[in-house]
Amino acid sequence: MATQGSSEHGAGSARYTYRLRVSTMAERALLAEWGRCRWVWNECVAQSKAVYATGDTCGPAKLDKMLTGWRAEQRWLRKGASVPQQQTIRDFARSRARAIKDIANRVPLHRRSGMPHFKKKNEAEPTLNYTRRGFRLTGGRLLVAGGISLTVVWSRALPAAPTSVRVHRDSLGHWYCSFVVPAQVEPLPATGQVIGIDWGVSMIATTTSDEYDLPHPQYGKKAQAELSRYQRMMARRKPSRGQRASRGYLRAKKQAAKMHKRVAAQRRDTARKWAKKIVRDHDAVAVEDFRPKFLAKSTMARKATDAAIGATKTALIEMGCKHSRAVRLVDPAYTTMDCGDCGTRAKHRLPLSERTYTCTACGVSRPRDKNSAHVMLVRAGLNPAGDDGVSPPAPVGQEAARARNPRGSHGGRGLIREPSPAREGSDQLTLSAASARALT
Repeated sequence: MATQGSSEHGAGSARYTYRLRVSTMAERALLAEWGRCRWVWNECVAQSKAVYATGDTCGPAKLDKMLTGWRAEQRWLRKGASVPQQQTIRDFARSRARAIKDIANRVPLHRRSGMPHFKKKNEAEPTLNYTRRGFRLTGGRLLVAGGISLTVVWSRALPAAPTSVRVHRDSLGHWYCSFVVPAQVEPLPATGQVIGIDWGVSMIATTTSDEYDLPHPQYGKKAQAELSRYQRMMARRKPSRGQRASRGYLRAKKQAAKMHKRVAAQRRDTARKWAKKIVRDHDAVAVEDFRPKFLAKSTMARKATDAAIGATKTALIEMGCKHSRAVRLVDPAYTTMDCGDCGTRAKHRLPLSERTYTCTACGVSRPRDKNSAHVMLVRAGLNPAGDDGVSPPAPVGQEAARARNPRGSHGGRGLIREPSPAREGSDQLTLSAASARALT
């Protein structure tokens, strides 16, 4: 599995994840290494809280000096490699800086990153990060600092030499390694086609062409009966406070986690296959910049969560970056009120029960979501010439945006903002490969 986007390693990087076959001795060594890193993390949290009370600062440089002292005092800490312990400090500093930035910017509580907290032994899953000097690949095996040798299941070849690796274990006890490599761009031949996409619940993605609509597969609903069975087993066997969980409880918990993981894999697979189909057949994609968080508070919360609109949108942006396609995020304001042909805006909002849009000016009538998909094309500056959508002769994407805005990016992100062609005041985001990575 490969994911492409911005990370602590830079906007032009991608992660390639592989399954690991870990022997008993290797797993014991990894868990011992994780115990040391967890202790370092908890010490960083304690030191951070202590200096906060005095008004002092506690950055990564100061914590690095503390780590040198800790390793000199603690013999058991010196037995572990220094690389994952140093990376633990980097991760802590990054997490704390993100939380402080959200507080300074007055981000709402429900969207704010929390301050780093203590990691408990039986709750936090092992995660070890190694930089380039802390690992090497030898004979198809991964050798990390400390002399730990791991067998990698190479489902695909790495496109380039990795710059770092993360070794982690999931809730099912499976070990994985995630390599960070420079993002590889694989341009596809031009097709001369464009498409508009509107997100929904009954239909995850409605496009200007019926062939590319994405129906709701309802993976979560299909797995709900079996999942409920394991959840009832967990409820009957739930241990009292302070008591250890029974084998039956742990067994049911593992089965429930396995069901959740299977559903997540099905959603991810469907999203990536659909995104690849969209990107392969179209030069430019106009996508509704929809944020589905508010649906969690509505009556459609369960169905909307099962649709995984956010994951599907992210997969489409990543695929567009990978294959050098123009992906444009369009402001969703008034898209259900505007006509996709003449641009006339209705005087009143359409109720959710009304599924057909009829324009009072030009008389066009089409399904509500189909009309919104056409509005995406109009606002993105593309020519919606029927359902098969022919791209205009003018340059599409970053070149055209640069012609309109010679200064280019804002804030160093490569993000270009231009007024909507349909309505004054509404904005449209034009994404190049680099800017789309910065948003994922």
